[in-house]
Amino acid sequence: MATKTNELVKAEPVELATATVRVVGTSPLIVHAWSEKAKKEMLQAMQKNDEKGNGKKKTKERENKRPYKEFTDSLYWLTEKPDADTDEELKEKFQKAVDNGARFGFPAQAFKAAAISAAYRKRWVPDKMTLRGAFHIGGENSTEFVEIKGDAPIFREDPVHIGISGSDLRYRGEFVNWYADLVVTYDVNGGYKFSDIVNYLEAGGFCCGVGEWRVERDGQNGMFRVATNQ
Repeated sequence: MATKTNELVKAEPVELATATVRVVGTSPLIVHAWSEKAKKEMLQAMQKNDEKGNGKKKTKERENKRPYKEFTDSLYWLTEKPDADTDEELKEKFQKAVDNGARFGFPAQAFKAAAISAAYRKRWVPDKMTLRGAFHIGGENSTEFVEIKGDAPIFREDPVHIGISGSDLRYRGEFVNWYADLVVTYDVNGGYKFSDIVNYLEAGGFCCGVGEWRVERDGQNGMFRVATNQ
Protein backbone atom coordinates (compact mmCIF):
# COMPACT_ATOMS: atom_id res chain seq x y z
CA MET A 1 0.00 0.00 0.00
CA ALA A 2 1.40 3.35 -1.01
CA THR A 3 1.97 5.84 1.73
CA LYS A 4 1.53 9.58 1.37
CA THR A 5 4.52 11.71 2.21
CA ASN A 6 4.73 15.43 2.66
CA GLU A 7 7.06 17.04 0.16
CA LEU A 8 8.21 20.61 0.44
CA VAL A 9 8.03 22.35 -2.93
CA LYS A 10 9.82 25.63 -3.39
CA ALA A 11 7.98 27.79 -5.90
CA GLU A 12 10.11 30.13 -7.96
CA PRO A 13 8.39 33.50 -7.63
CA VAL A 14 7.57 35.70 -10.61
CA GLU A 15 9.73 38.74 -9.98
CA LEU A 16 8.77 41.49 -12.36
CA ALA A 17 11.11 44.26 -13.36
CA THR A 18 10.51 47.22 -15.67
CA ALA A 19 12.96 49.19 -17.78
CA THR A 20 12.68 51.75 -20.55
CA VAL A 21 14.45 51.12 -23.84
CA ARG A 22 14.69 53.86 -26.43
CA VAL A 23 14.66 52.81 -30.07
CA VAL A 24 15.65 55.23 -32.81
CA GLY A 25 14.35 54.91 -36.36
CA THR A 26 16.93 54.26 -39.05
CA SER A 27 14.40 54.34 -41.90
CA PRO A 28 10.98 56.02 -42.23
CA LEU A 29 8.02 54.56 -40.35
CA ILE A 30 4.84 54.29 -42.45
CA VAL A 31 1.63 53.91 -40.48
CA HIS A 32 -1.79 52.70 -41.58
CA ALA A 33 -4.40 52.57 -38.85
CA TRP A 34 -7.80 51.21 -39.80
CA SER A 35 -10.25 54.10 -40.02
CA GLU A 36 -13.85 53.76 -38.87
CA LYS A 37 -14.92 54.12 -42.49
CA ALA A 38 -12.64 51.28 -43.61
CA LYS A 39 -13.92 49.00 -40.86
CA LYS A 40 -17.51 49.82 -41.77
CA GLU A 41 -16.84 49.05 -45.44
CA MET A 42 -15.25 45.71 -44.54
CA LEU A 43 -18.29 44.83 -42.45
CA GLN A 44 -20.63 45.75 -45.30
CA ALA A 45 -18.59 43.64 -47.73
CA MET A 46 -19.11 40.66 -45.45
CA GLN A 47 -22.89 40.96 -45.70
CA LYS A 48 -24.04 38.37 -48.26
CA ASN A 49 -27.53 39.57 -48.98
CA ASP A 50 -28.89 42.89 -50.20
CA GLU A 51 -31.93 44.54 -48.71
CA LYS A 52 -34.24 42.26 -50.75
CA GLY A 53 -32.46 39.15 -49.54
CA ASN A 54 -31.73 37.77 -53.01
CA GLY A 55 -28.14 36.85 -52.23
CA LYS A 56 -26.48 39.44 -54.46
CA LYS A 57 -23.89 41.85 -53.15
CA LYS A 58 -24.79 45.48 -53.01
CA THR A 59 -23.12 47.74 -55.49
CA LYS A 60 -21.91 51.00 -54.04
CA GLU A 61 -21.26 54.18 -55.93
CA ARG A 62 -17.62 55.09 -55.47
CA GLU A 63 -17.06 58.21 -53.40
CA ASN A 64 -14.60 60.91 -54.33
CA LYS A 65 -11.24 60.41 -52.68
CA ARG A 66 -10.18 62.65 -49.84
CA PRO A 67 -6.41 62.22 -49.63
CA TYR A 68 -5.87 64.34 -46.52
CA LYS A 69 -8.73 62.59 -44.73
CA GLU A 70 -7.12 59.22 -45.49
CA PHE A 71 -3.79 60.60 -44.26
CA THR A 72 -5.15 61.78 -40.91
CA ASP A 73 -7.14 58.57 -40.46
CA SER A 74 -4.01 56.47 -41.05
CA LEU A 75 -2.39 57.88 -37.91
CA TYR A 76 -2.74 56.49 -34.39
CA TRP A 77 -3.80 59.59 -32.49
CA LEU A 78 -2.99 59.81 -28.78
CA THR A 79 -4.61 63.25 -28.65
CA GLU A 80 -7.88 64.32 -30.24
CA LYS A 81 -8.01 63.74 -33.98
CA PRO A 82 -9.21 66.72 -36.04
CA ASP A 83 -11.98 66.38 -38.59
CA ALA A 84 -13.56 68.60 -41.23
CA ASP A 85 -15.90 68.41 -44.21
CA THR A 86 -13.21 69.32 -46.73
CA ASP A 87 -9.55 68.42 -47.13
CA GLU A 88 -8.57 72.10 -47.29
CA GLU A 89 -10.09 72.76 -43.88
CA LEU A 90 -8.75 69.49 -42.48
CA LYS A 91 -5.22 70.37 -43.56
CA GLU A 92 -5.42 73.60 -41.58
CA LYS A 93 -6.83 71.82 -38.53
CA PHE A 94 -4.13 69.16 -38.71
CA GLN A 95 -1.37 71.78 -38.73
CA LYS A 96 -3.03 73.57 -35.82
CA ALA A 97 -3.18 70.30 -33.87
CA VAL A 98 0.52 69.69 -34.54
CA ASP A 99 1.38 73.23 -33.45
CA ASN A 100 -0.56 72.61 -30.23
CA GLY A 101 1.43 69.46 -29.41
CA ALA A 102 -0.51 66.62 -31.06
CA ARG A 103 0.83 63.21 -30.07
CA PHE A 104 0.89 60.05 -32.16
CA GLY A 105 1.40 56.41 -31.30
CA PHE A 106 2.02 52.99 -32.78
CA PRO A 107 0.96 49.52 -31.55
CA ALA A 108 3.42 48.34 -28.88
CA GLN A 109 2.85 44.74 -29.94
CA ALA A 110 4.60 45.44 -33.26
CA PHE A 111 7.94 46.02 -31.52
CA LYS A 112 7.57 42.85 -29.47
CA ALA A 113 6.68 40.86 -32.60
CA ALA A 114 9.78 42.19 -34.37
CA ALA A 115 12.02 41.21 -31.46
CA ILE A 116 10.56 37.71 -31.23
CA SER A 117 10.70 37.11 -34.98
CA ALA A 118 14.33 38.23 -35.14
CA ALA A 119 15.36 36.07 -32.19
CA TYR A 120 13.81 33.04 -33.86
CA ARG A 121 15.30 33.83 -37.28
CA LYS A 122 18.76 34.14 -35.73
CA ARG A 123 18.19 30.83 -33.86
CA TRP A 124 18.65 32.38 -30.46
CA VAL A 125 15.44 30.69 -29.27
CA PRO A 126 13.94 27.31 -30.27
CA ASP A 127 10.52 28.74 -31.14
CA LYS A 128 8.53 31.97 -31.06
CA MET A 129 6.16 30.77 -28.34
CA THR A 130 9.02 30.64 -25.84
CA LEU A 131 9.39 34.42 -25.81
CA ARG A 132 5.75 35.48 -25.91
CA GLY A 133 5.40 35.22 -22.16
CA ALA A 134 8.98 36.15 -21.32
CA PHE A 135 8.52 39.90 -21.69
CA HIS A 136 5.94 42.50 -22.56
CA ILE A 137 6.21 45.91 -24.20
CA GLY A 138 4.07 48.97 -23.65
CA GLY A 139 4.31 52.73 -23.77
CA GLU A 140 4.93 55.23 -21.01
CA ASN A 141 1.20 55.74 -20.40
CA SER A 142 -0.36 52.85 -22.31
CA THR A 143 -0.05 49.09 -22.67
CA GLU A 144 -1.44 49.24 -26.23
CA PHE A 145 0.49 52.08 -27.86
CA VAL A 146 3.96 53.57 -27.65
CA GLU A 147 4.35 57.23 -28.51
CA ILE A 148 6.24 58.01 -31.69
CA LYS A 149 8.36 61.05 -30.97
CA GLY A 150 10.47 63.31 -33.14
CA ASP A 151 9.28 65.15 -36.24
CA ALA A 152 5.58 65.42 -37.05
CA PRO A 153 4.23 62.91 -39.59
CA ILE A 154 4.20 63.91 -43.24
CA PHE A 155 1.69 63.20 -46.00
CA ARG A 156 2.63 60.23 -48.19
CA GLU A 157 1.08 59.10 -51.51
CA ASP A 158 1.76 55.62 -52.92
CA PRO A 159 0.41 53.75 -55.96
CA VAL A 160 -0.68 50.23 -55.06
CA HIS A 161 -1.77 47.19 -57.05
CA ILE A 162 -5.20 45.70 -56.42
CA GLY A 163 -5.93 42.20 -57.62
CA ILE A 164 -4.43 41.16 -60.94
CA SER A 165 -4.66 44.33 -62.99
CA GLY A 166 -6.18 46.97 -60.74
CA SER A 167 -4.39 49.93 -59.20
CA ASP A 168 -5.15 52.70 -56.76
CA LEU A 169 -3.53 55.44 -54.69
CA ARG A 170 -3.06 55.18 -50.93
CA TYR A 171 -2.45 58.08 -48.57
CA ARG A 172 -0.68 57.40 -45.29
CA GLY A 173 1.34 59.08 -42.60
CA GLU A 174 5.13 58.79 -42.53
CA PHE A 175 7.55 59.57 -39.72
CA VAL A 176 10.98 60.34 -41.14
CA ASN A 177 12.97 61.22 -38.01
CA TRP A 178 11.45 59.26 -35.16
CA TYR A 179 12.13 57.46 -31.91
CA ALA A 180 10.09 55.71 -29.22
CA ASP A 181 10.54 54.84 -25.55
CA LEU A 182 9.50 51.23 -24.97
CA VAL A 183 8.53 50.17 -21.47
CA VAL A 184 9.75 46.59 -21.14
CA THR A 185 8.36 44.37 -18.36
CA TYR A 186 10.06 41.03 -17.80
CA ASP A 187 10.42 38.25 -15.24
CA VAL A 188 13.83 38.35 -13.57
CA ASN A 189 13.47 34.62 -12.89
CA GLY A 190 12.09 33.85 -16.35
CA GLY A 191 15.29 32.52 -17.89
CA TYR A 192 16.01 35.56 -20.09
CA LYS A 193 18.21 38.44 -18.99
CA PHE A 194 17.31 42.01 -19.74
CA SER A 195 20.39 42.24 -21.96
CA ASP A 196 18.98 39.35 -24.02
CA ILE A 197 15.73 41.23 -24.60
CA VAL A 198 17.64 44.35 -25.63
CA ASN A 199 19.59 42.26 -28.16
CA TYR A 200 16.34 40.82 -29.52
CA LEU A 201 15.01 44.36 -30.02
CA GLU A 202 18.20 45.46 -31.74
CA ALA A 203 17.99 42.50 -34.12
CA GLY A 204 14.27 43.08 -34.65
CA GLY A 205 14.92 46.62 -35.78
CA PHE A 206 17.36 45.45 -38.42
CA CYS A 207 15.85 42.12 -39.55
CA CYS A 208 12.14 42.85 -39.33
CA GLY A 209 11.14 46.46 -38.69
CA VAL A 210 7.64 47.75 -37.94
CA GLY A 211 4.83 49.36 -39.92
CA GLU A 212 3.97 49.29 -43.61
CA TRP A 213 6.57 48.14 -46.16
CA ARG A 214 8.83 46.94 -43.36
CA VAL A 215 11.84 44.70 -43.93
CA GLU A 216 9.94 41.55 -43.00
CA ARG A 217 7.42 42.38 -45.77
CA ASP A 218 9.97 42.93 -48.57
CA GLY A 219 10.40 46.63 -47.82
CA GLN A 220 13.02 48.74 -46.14
CA ASN A 221 10.93 50.92 -43.86
CA GLY A 222 10.33 50.87 -40.13
CA MET A 223 13.90 49.91 -39.24
CA PHE A 224 15.29 50.96 -35.86
CA ARG A 225 18.20 50.51 -33.46
CA VAL A 226 18.49 50.55 -29.70
CA ALA A 227 19.90 53.85 -28.44
CA THR A 228 23.04 53.39 -26.35
CA ASN A 229 22.76 56.86 -24.79
CA GLN A 230 19.34 58.38 -24.19
